[in-house]
Amino acid sequence: MFKKILIANRGEIACRVIKTARKMGIKTVAVYSEADKDALHVEMADEAVLIGPPPTAQSYLVMERIIQACKDTGADAVHPGYGFLSERSAFCEALEKEGIAFIGPKVRAIEAMGDKITSKILAKEAGVNTVPGHTDVIKDTEHALEIARNIGYPVMMKASAGGGGKGMRIAWNDADCADGFERTTNEARSSFGDDRIFIEKYIEEPRHIEIQVLGDSFGNVVFLGERECSLQRRHQKVIEEAPSPFLDEKTRRAMGEQAVALSRAVDYQSAGTVEFIVDSKRNFYFLEMNTRLQVEHPVTEYITGLDLVEQMIRVAAGEKLGFTQEEVKLKGWAIEARVYAEDPFRNFLPSIGRLVKYMPPQENEVVRVDTGIYEGSEVSMYYDPMIAKLITYGSTRDRAIAHMRDALNEFFIRGVAHNISFLAALMVHTRFMTGRISTNMIAEEYPNGFHATDVPHDDPALLISVAAFLHRRYLDRAAEISGQLLGHERVVKNDWVVLMGGEQHPVHIDPAEGGYDVEYMGENYQVRSEWQFGYPLFKGTLNGTEICIQVERRDMIYRLFHWGSQADVMVLSPMVAELQALMPVKAPPDLSKFLLSPMPGLLTKLSVQVGQEVKAGEELAVIEAMKMENVLRADNDAKVSKILAAPGDSLAVDQAIIEFE
Repeated sequence: MFKKILIANRGEIACRVIKTARKMGIKTVAVYSEADKDALHVEMADEAVLIGPPPTAQSYLVMERIIQACKDTGADAVHPGYGFLSERSAFCEALEKEGIAFIGPKVRAIEAMGDKITSKILAKEAGVNTVPGHTDVIKDTEHALEIARNIGYPVMMKASAGGGGKGMRIAWNDADCADGFERTTNEARSSFGDDRIFIEKYIEEPRHIEIQVLGDSFGNVVFLGERECSLQRRHQKVIEEAPSPFLDEKTRRAMGEQAVALSRAVDYQSAGTVEFIVDSKRNFYFLEMNTRLQVEHPVTEYITGLDLVEQMIRVAAGEKLGFTQEEVKLKGWAIEARVYAEDPFRNFLPSIGRLVKYMPPQENEVVRVDTGIYEGSEVSMYYDPMIAKLITYGSTRDRAIAHMRDALNEFFIRGVAHNISFLAALMVHTRFMTGRISTNMIAEEYPNGFHATDVPHDDPALLISVAAFLHRRYLDRAAEISGQLLGHERVVKNDWVVLMGGEQHPVHIDPAEGGYDVEYMGENYQVRSEWQFGYPLFKGTLNGTEICIQVERRDMIYRLFHWGSQADVMVLSPMVAELQALMPVKAPPDLSKFLLSPMPGLLTKLSVQVGQEVKAGEELAVIEAMKMENVLRADNDAKVSKILAAPGDSLAVDQAIIEFE
């Protein structure tokens, strides 16, 4: 067995590998960029080595520096995690030449499966179902149009070396194809250094279901069930679960057997994932094989009881798999939600900054949090904006969903925008609850983006009662400490008005043992809690039922967060509430004559000049953020009066780029 493992990665996956290595009694080495000097994975590892400046091309992607770190620390193996160098055959080959073990598959498998065109050819030869398409290299836009017309729209354009949702476009017609081919090629070149594109038939109402495989150097290959990864936004996974609510046992076994056949064809030795696209009739087609650990591997670990990182380490150390296919049993249900630093109410724009407050839910047998940060950490512009992966488990799918809802309520993050409201909304969406999901679901259900109105609270009385509790608790404390004269004690009144959502809700509040009784609309709500002033989580009971609500006090406003819904509430005396209703509403500034940057990023292209007349839908500028090209287009016909930024500028959110007449 290895004595010391270097993890050639960062963030939550580096922390994840360190935990398993520690459990196995193996020393670990972290590598880090200058931006990550205070990162959690650096703190957790036994040793840490600085490998360069923040940009990945100068640090985490520099093979020579990582290999030198192995030599300097005496690491005899490298775990690549996912992303970065995890699927670079040259990295695997370079490590082998230095006598350092690569905890992953061999060079042949990485090369064969790393190229989407080659992998499809091999899959066909291995008897695996494949999507109709053109797997040869596409020369130019005219060639792309010809191929798309032959296949028949809609088609999907993909970067041959792609992954992570980058370098992908759907084309519904010739115009989409011409524009998409250019964008996809640019993204492929920028993200992967390889601008080859291929085109295949786009399957409508598709599901993205993947099979986890595990192979050793003795020719043994097993599959560990499937993961449903259909809930995606812009081709990036949001929610994953295992098993799939859609597959039957016959389809599961057929997909598993094909995944094993493909793995055997390339002598696969490690944990890997074979991804399929599945239509409404359970016909399935090979998409690609990821020759690494997947982000969503924890859901498989929950339902199989296996530690996939441990299995990878043992296989790389030359051990034989300790179980057969017949011994693989799936038990229960697991769901993973990806918590990102992004603002779902601003079209999911990336958010960067410091985590002023970070309180993940308590881990236990049904809740797991995989994270690479801590309170005070900084979400950098240089790396993926993932904050954590939240995983819950239950004996049934309904139980796993219930645990996820509760855990999201407790996940407290401040300092950066986050997507917990969106995740909570998905958990209670009818299509998700009933398992009627597809890769198109988010686009179909939220065609105009995600808004606060998409997560109305289904029990406003709960929020009103808790707000009343909070306000009365503050007033009672103030009455006790304000320095009163005997016989002239301050009396806190019982009648108040809760202002929420622009509406006034009269309540009557009476002290009770352990809390307060709140009368609202003729109903009595017994709110009981040991909540302490300033604590961000209100835990207690409402009429005997346990509740957990995130709370903040901002001057006169109580901000409450529960089940993805956020409400800003004021509790006023009846007289003040009456006057409040007469207060004028301040109109927001008119920014309609400006093109504002919707995200932090690099302005790579300005498509207009001063004095130019532009039409609605015309391209104005291109911003690159997280290696994705984002085209900004005109909302209306207008004339450019000023250019306020230049290509090459780093833009902040809402920074003005163009002013119109």
